[in-house]
Amino acid sequence: MATDIKAPSFPESVAEGTVATWHKKPGDSVERDELIVEIETDKVVLEVVAPEAGTLAEVLAEEGESVQSEQVLGRLGEAGAQGGDDKKPDAKSDNDEKTDQTKPDQTKSGEAKSDKEKPASGSTGGGKQHEVKAPSFPESIQEGTVASWQKQVGEAVKRDEVLAEIETDKVVLEVVAPADGALTEIKAEEGSQVESEAVLAMFAEGAGGDAAQPEPSASGDDTDDSADETVGEKILAPAARKMVAENDLDVSKIEGTGKGGRILKEDVQKAVKAGTATKTSQPSKPGGAVKQAAAAAPAVEGERPEKRVPMSRLRQTIAKRLVQAQQTAAMLTTYNEVDMGAVMDLRAQYKDTFLKAHDTKLGFMGFFVKAASEALKRFPDVNASIDGTDIVYHGYQDIGVAVSTDRGLVVPVLRDTDSMKIADVEKGIVDFGKRARDGKLGIDEMQGGTFTITNGGIFGSLMSTPIINPPQTAILGMHKIQERPMAVNGKVEIRPMMYLAVSYDHRMIDGKDAVQFLVTIKELLEDPARLLLDV
Repeated sequence: MATDIKAPSFPESVAEGTVATWHKKPGDSVERDELIVEIETDKVVLEVVAPEAGTLAEVLAEEGESVQSEQVLGRLGEAGAQGGDDKKPDAKSDNDEKTDQTKPDQTKSGEAKSDKEKPASGSTGGGKQHEVKAPSFPESIQEGTVASWQKQVGEAVKRDEVLAEIETDKVVLEVVAPADGALTEIKAEEGSQVESEAVLAMFAEGAGGDAAQPEPSASGDDTDDSADETVGEKILAPAARKMVAENDLDVSKIEGTGKGGRILKEDVQKAVKAGTATKTSQPSKPGGAVKQAAAAAPAVEGERPEKRVPMSRLRQTIAKRLVQAQQTAAMLTTYNEVDMGAVMDLRAQYKDTFLKAHDTKLGFMGFFVKAASEALKRFPDVNASIDGTDIVYHGYQDIGVAVSTDRGLVVPVLRDTDSMKIADVEKGIVDFGKRARDGKLGIDEMQGGTFTITNGGIFGSLMSTPIINPPQTAILGMHKIQERPMAVNGKVEIRPMMYLAVSYDHRMIDGKDAVQFLVTIKELLEDPARLLLDV
C-alpha cells in the first residue's frame, strides 16, 4: 500500500516552499527516517524524511516546484517495489515481434543517441553534461552571493555532495552534485552575485581526477590558469587565494595537498588554525612576485595595513533590523544591579547533585528565565507586543535566548517558561546552543517569542544597552559578575555583583513599570526561595 510523502507544516508567516533537492529517485529503497527531499523556504531549509521503510514509487513535485504546507510530494511503496517500472516486462513481451522488425532503425537511433551523449570535449573524460544551477530563491530574496566553492574543477565528487554555498540575506543554501563526477568549469567565482537558478558551473558525470583535468602544459603544470594563481613557487586555488588574502598569510609556509602541490582551501584553514603561516618582518624573496603577492607583502615599519571584505548578507539583514528597531521604537533603558551571592551559593551547593539527577549542568540562565517568567506575569505590559496600531497581550511566557554563532546572532525561543523547571530550561538552552552553531535550528523555533534575554557577560561585558527584538516591547541584558565593595547592614563587604539592563519601548511601557519589573527580577534572584514559594 502506498504511503504519501508530505511537505512539513509551514509556520503562518511562510506561505509556500520550493522543492530544493530530491535525495532519492523512483525505485530507490529507503529506510525509516532517512532523508528523502529538502524543502526550501525564505528562511530555512526543511528536511522531509521517510515515514517508513520502503521504495520511492512516485515523485509528484519536481525540483524547483513551489509547494504548499502539507502538500503531497511523492509516494512510498513497499520495500522491493520498482516505482514506474512494473509494466516494462509485459510491454516488452507484447511487442517482441514489433521490436524485431524495427531493430535496424533502433540501432541507428541508439548509435545517434550514444554519439549525442558523448561530451563535447575529450578533455573532460566524463559522461553526460549537467548545468549546476543556483537554487530557486523565494520571492522575498532577489539574489545571492557565491560564498565558497567546496570543490574545484577536476576534483571527483559523489552525488549529493556539496559543491558550493550560496549566501542570501537570510540563510546559506547548499548546491549539491547532481551525480557522481566532477566540475568541468566554474562560471560564477566566489564573491559574485547570482540570481535564482543562475548557471554556476558545468558538471560531467563519471569525470574526476586526471580525466577531468585540462591537458598538461609544456611546463608540466596541470593547473587551470583561469582559476588558479601562482604565487612564487606555490599554486593557489581561488578559495585558498581569497582566504590567504583575508588572513594576510605567508604562502611559502603553507603546504599544498592538492594535485601537483596545489594549495586548497582546507590547507589554508589548517594553517590558520595552527598559526604556522603568519607573516614575519623579513623581506620577501626576490622573483616570482605577482600583483597579488605584492598586495600581500609583509608589512614594513611605517605601514598601516588595511583589509576590506564584503559584509555577509546575514550580517546586512541583522544591521537593517537593528537600525529599524531603533528608528521605529521609542527605546529607553533602565539599569539596576543584583547581588548574585545567594544564587552562586545555591549553585555551588547543588551543582553535583543537579548534574547526577538531570544529566545537565546547573547554570545561571535557569534562574534568570524563571525570575523573568514570574516578573512578566506581574507586569503584563512588558510581556505584550505591538502589531500596527494594536497591542497584543500574551497570556503565556515564551522567552527567547540570544545565541551567538559564527554567522550571526539567532534567538531560539523557550515555550511556556512559567511551567518549565530549571532543569528543563538548562537542557533547552544547551540544545539550542549546539544546534544553532551547527545551523540545525528550525524556523518555528525562532518565532513567536514574547520577551528576550541576552547575556553579554559570557564575553566579559560589564554593562551594555540591549536592543529590542521587534515586535516585542522589552529585552533583558545580563552582564559580567564582578566582585565590588558594597554597603551591607552598615558595613562594607565584597560581594559578587551583576549589572542588569532592561531596554523597553516607551510607546507601550511606562518608566514606572519598567523599573518595577527590573526590581522584581533583582529581588527574586537575591532571594531564590521566592521562586519556589511564589512570593
